[in-house]
Amino acid sequence: MAGSRETHGGPRASARPLPASTREGAVIAAEPVAPETRARLLRREVAQVALAQVKAPDAAWQPAQRDCAGLIRYAYRTAYRRVASERLASPLWQDARGPSDFADAETLISRNFVPLGRGADVREQLRTGDVLAFRQEHDAGPIFHLMLVVRPEDRAHAPARVVYHPGEAGARVRTGILDSLATEAPLEWRPVPANAAFLGFFRFKEWMS
Repeated sequence: MAGSRETHGGPRASARPLPASTREGAVIAAEPVAPETRARLLRREVAQVALAQVKAPDAAWQPAQRDCAGLIRYAYRTAYRRVASERLASPLWQDARGPSDFADAETLISRNFVPLGRGADVREQLRTGDVLAFRQEHDAGPIFHLMLVVRPEDRAHAPARVVYHPGEAGARVRTGILDSLATEAPLEWRPVPANAAFLGFFRFKEWMS
Protein backbone atom coordinates (compact mmCIF):
# COMPACT_ATOMS: atom_id res chain seq x y z
CA MET A 1 0.00 0.00 0.00
CA ALA A 2 1.20 3.48 -0.79
CA GLY A 3 1.99 6.06 1.85
CA SER A 4 0.61 5.61 5.33
CA ARG A 5 -2.66 4.07 4.28
CA GLU A 6 -3.72 0.92 6.03
CA THR A 7 -6.44 -1.61 5.41
CA HIS A 8 -8.62 -2.79 8.28
CA GLY A 9 -6.72 -5.45 10.10
CA GLY A 10 -3.33 -3.68 10.33
CA PRO A 11 -0.27 -5.62 9.20
CA ARG A 12 -2.34 -8.60 8.13
CA ALA A 13 -4.10 -6.44 5.54
CA SER A 14 -0.83 -5.83 3.71
CA ALA A 15 0.33 -9.45 3.91
CA ARG A 16 1.96 -10.48 0.68
CA PRO A 17 0.55 -13.19 -1.56
CA LEU A 18 1.18 -16.82 -0.66
CA PRO A 19 2.14 -19.46 -3.23
CA ALA A 20 -0.79 -20.57 -5.37
CA SER A 21 -0.59 -24.09 -3.96
CA THR A 22 -1.26 -22.87 -0.42
CA ARG A 23 -3.12 -19.60 -0.93
CA GLU A 24 -6.89 -20.02 -0.77
CA GLY A 25 -6.92 -23.53 -2.18
CA ALA A 26 -5.45 -25.21 -5.22
CA VAL A 27 -7.16 -24.96 -8.61
CA ILE A 28 -8.95 -28.08 -9.82
CA ALA A 29 -10.60 -28.79 -13.15
CA ALA A 30 -14.35 -28.33 -13.55
CA GLU A 31 -16.86 -28.82 -16.33
CA PRO A 32 -17.89 -25.53 -17.99
CA VAL A 33 -21.45 -24.36 -17.32
CA ALA A 34 -23.80 -21.86 -18.96
CA PRO A 35 -23.20 -18.20 -17.96
CA GLU A 36 -26.57 -17.85 -16.18
CA THR A 37 -26.09 -21.08 -14.26
CA ARG A 38 -22.49 -20.19 -13.47
CA ALA A 39 -23.45 -16.81 -12.00
CA ARG A 40 -26.08 -18.38 -9.78
CA LEU A 41 -23.77 -21.16 -8.64
CA LEU A 42 -20.91 -18.75 -7.95
CA ARG A 43 -23.10 -16.60 -5.73
CA ARG A 44 -24.37 -19.67 -3.93
CA GLU A 45 -20.83 -20.88 -3.28
CA VAL A 46 -19.67 -17.46 -2.10
CA ALA A 47 -22.51 -17.49 0.43
CA GLN A 48 -21.74 -21.00 1.62
CA VAL A 49 -18.02 -20.35 1.96
CA ALA A 50 -18.47 -17.05 3.79
CA LEU A 51 -21.05 -18.40 6.24
CA ALA A 52 -18.93 -21.47 6.92
CA GLN A 53 -16.16 -19.21 8.21
CA VAL A 54 -18.50 -17.94 10.94
CA LYS A 55 -18.50 -21.42 12.48
CA ALA A 56 -14.78 -22.04 12.01
CA PRO A 57 -12.23 -20.80 9.46
CA ASP A 58 -11.19 -23.28 6.80
CA ALA A 59 -7.66 -24.58 7.17
CA ALA A 60 -7.05 -23.53 3.56
CA TRP A 61 -7.66 -19.89 4.52
CA GLN A 62 -4.20 -18.98 5.72
CA PRO A 63 -4.11 -17.13 9.09
CA ALA A 64 -1.94 -14.36 7.63
CA GLN A 65 -4.73 -13.63 5.13
CA ARG A 66 -7.56 -13.45 7.67
CA ASP A 67 -8.94 -9.93 7.59
CA CYS A 68 -11.92 -8.27 5.92
CA ALA A 69 -10.40 -8.28 2.43
CA GLY A 70 -8.98 -11.75 2.94
CA LEU A 71 -12.46 -13.13 3.60
CA ILE A 72 -13.70 -11.75 0.29
CA ARG A 73 -10.68 -13.03 -1.63
CA TYR A 74 -11.03 -16.46 -0.06
CA ALA A 75 -14.79 -16.74 -0.62
CA TYR A 76 -14.52 -15.66 -4.25
CA ARG A 77 -11.53 -17.80 -5.08
CA THR A 78 -13.03 -20.87 -3.45
CA ALA A 79 -16.31 -20.32 -5.28
CA TYR A 80 -14.52 -20.09 -8.61
CA ARG A 81 -12.42 -23.15 -7.80
CA ARG A 82 -15.60 -25.16 -7.23
CA VAL A 83 -17.71 -23.80 -10.09
CA ALA A 84 -15.50 -22.32 -12.82
CA SER A 85 -11.89 -23.21 -12.13
CA GLU A 86 -10.85 -22.27 -15.67
CA ARG A 87 -11.24 -18.61 -14.63
CA LEU A 88 -8.39 -19.08 -12.16
CA ALA A 89 -5.95 -19.76 -14.97
CA SER A 90 -5.29 -16.02 -14.69
CA PRO A 91 -5.35 -13.88 -11.54
CA LEU A 92 -8.79 -12.97 -10.25
CA TRP A 93 -7.87 -9.45 -9.11
CA GLN A 94 -6.29 -6.28 -10.47
CA ASP A 95 -3.89 -3.94 -8.70
CA ALA A 96 -1.96 -0.87 -9.86
CA ARG A 97 0.43 -3.06 -11.85
CA GLY A 98 -2.16 -5.29 -13.50
CA PRO A 99 -3.50 -8.79 -12.81
CA SER A 100 -2.78 -9.96 -9.28
CA ASP A 101 -3.63 -12.81 -6.91
CA PHE A 102 -3.68 -10.31 -4.02
CA ALA A 103 -5.68 -7.15 -3.43
CA ASP A 104 -6.19 -5.30 -0.15
CA ALA A 105 -9.51 -3.72 0.80
CA GLU A 106 -8.83 -0.37 -0.88
CA THR A 107 -7.62 -2.07 -4.07
CA LEU A 108 -10.63 -4.37 -4.18
CA ILE A 109 -13.14 -1.53 -4.22
CA SER A 110 -11.09 0.85 -6.36
CA ARG A 111 -9.99 -1.56 -9.09
CA ASN A 112 -12.12 -4.70 -8.90
CA PHE A 113 -15.60 -3.67 -7.75
CA VAL A 114 -18.00 -1.14 -9.22
CA PRO A 115 -19.86 1.37 -7.01
CA LEU A 116 -23.63 0.87 -7.02
CA GLY A 117 -24.67 3.77 -4.78
CA ARG A 118 -25.26 4.48 -1.10
CA GLY A 119 -29.05 4.69 -0.69
CA ALA A 120 -31.69 2.38 0.75
CA ASP A 121 -33.01 1.68 -2.76
CA VAL A 122 -29.65 0.20 -3.71
CA ARG A 123 -29.49 -1.77 -0.46
CA GLU A 124 -32.75 -3.48 -1.36
CA GLN A 125 -31.28 -4.64 -4.69
CA LEU A 126 -28.03 -6.09 -3.37
CA ARG A 127 -27.11 -9.65 -4.22
CA THR A 128 -24.84 -12.22 -2.68
CA GLY A 129 -21.21 -11.29 -3.30
CA ASP A 130 -21.81 -7.54 -3.20
CA VAL A 131 -19.75 -5.55 -0.73
CA LEU A 132 -20.26 -2.74 1.78
CA ALA A 133 -17.23 -0.46 2.11
CA PHE A 134 -16.24 1.92 4.90
CA ARG A 135 -13.31 4.27 5.34
CA GLN A 136 -12.40 5.27 8.90
CA GLU A 137 -9.98 8.14 9.39
CA HIS A 138 -7.12 7.66 11.88
CA ASP A 139 -3.94 9.57 12.70
CA ALA A 140 -1.85 6.93 10.92
CA GLY A 141 -4.03 7.14 7.83
CA PRO A 142 -7.38 5.83 6.60
CA ILE A 143 -8.48 2.29 7.38
CA PHE A 144 -10.75 0.57 4.89
CA HIS A 145 -13.20 -2.08 5.98
CA LEU A 146 -15.37 -4.39 3.87
CA MET A 147 -18.42 -6.52 4.59
CA LEU A 148 -19.72 -9.23 2.27
CA VAL A 149 -23.44 -9.44 1.45
CA VAL A 150 -25.21 -12.80 1.60
CA ARG A 151 -28.77 -12.62 0.31
CA PRO A 152 -30.83 -15.84 0.27
CA GLU A 153 -32.37 -16.79 -3.05
CA ASP A 154 -35.73 -16.96 -1.28
CA ARG A 155 -35.99 -13.33 -0.19
CA ALA A 156 -39.46 -13.77 1.27
CA HIS A 157 -38.32 -16.07 4.05
CA ALA A 158 -34.84 -14.88 5.04
CA PRO A 159 -33.25 -11.43 5.28
CA ALA A 160 -30.02 -10.30 3.66
CA ARG A 161 -26.99 -10.63 5.91
CA VAL A 162 -23.48 -9.24 6.07
CA VAL A 163 -20.48 -11.44 6.82
CA TYR A 164 -17.18 -9.87 7.81
CA HIS A 165 -13.89 -10.29 9.60
CA PRO A 166 -13.30 -7.49 12.13
CA GLY A 167 -9.57 -7.42 11.39
CA GLU A 168 -7.98 -8.22 14.74
CA ALA A 169 -5.59 -11.17 14.92
CA GLY A 170 -7.41 -14.29 16.02
CA ALA A 171 -10.85 -12.68 15.70
CA ARG A 172 -13.78 -14.75 14.50
CA VAL A 173 -15.76 -14.01 11.38
CA ARG A 174 -19.07 -12.39 12.26
CA THR A 175 -22.47 -12.05 10.64
CA GLY A 176 -25.58 -9.91 11.13
CA ILE A 177 -28.76 -8.74 9.46
CA LEU A 178 -28.08 -6.05 6.85
CA ASP A 179 -31.14 -3.93 7.68
CA SER A 180 -30.31 -4.10 11.38
CA LEU A 181 -26.82 -2.83 10.63
CA ALA A 182 -28.38 0.17 8.91
CA THR A 183 -30.58 1.07 11.88
CA GLU A 184 -28.93 -0.29 15.05
CA ALA A 185 -25.16 -0.13 14.57
CA PRO A 186 -23.08 2.85 15.73
CA LEU A 187 -23.40 5.58 13.11
CA GLU A 188 -19.85 5.11 11.80
CA TRP A 189 -20.75 1.55 10.79
CA ARG A 190 -24.19 2.17 9.35
CA PRO A 191 -24.51 1.72 5.56
CA VAL A 192 -26.56 4.90 5.13
CA PRO A 193 -25.93 8.18 3.26
CA ALA A 194 -25.80 10.11 6.55
CA ASN A 195 -22.63 8.24 7.49
CA ALA A 196 -19.65 9.99 5.88
CA ALA A 197 -17.49 6.92 6.55
CA PHE A 198 -19.75 4.74 4.39
CA LEU A 199 -18.31 4.62 0.87
CA GLY A 200 -21.21 2.69 -0.61
CA PHE A 201 -22.27 -0.66 -2.00
CA PHE A 202 -20.07 -2.34 -4.60
CA ARG A 203 -20.32 -5.26 -7.05
CA PHE A 204 -17.57 -7.35 -8.61
CA LYS A 205 -16.86 -6.03 -12.12
CA GLU A 206 -17.20 -9.44 -13.73
CA TRP A 207 -20.69 -9.83 -12.24
CA MET A 208 -22.12 -6.58 -13.60
CA SER A 209 -23.87 -8.11 -16.61
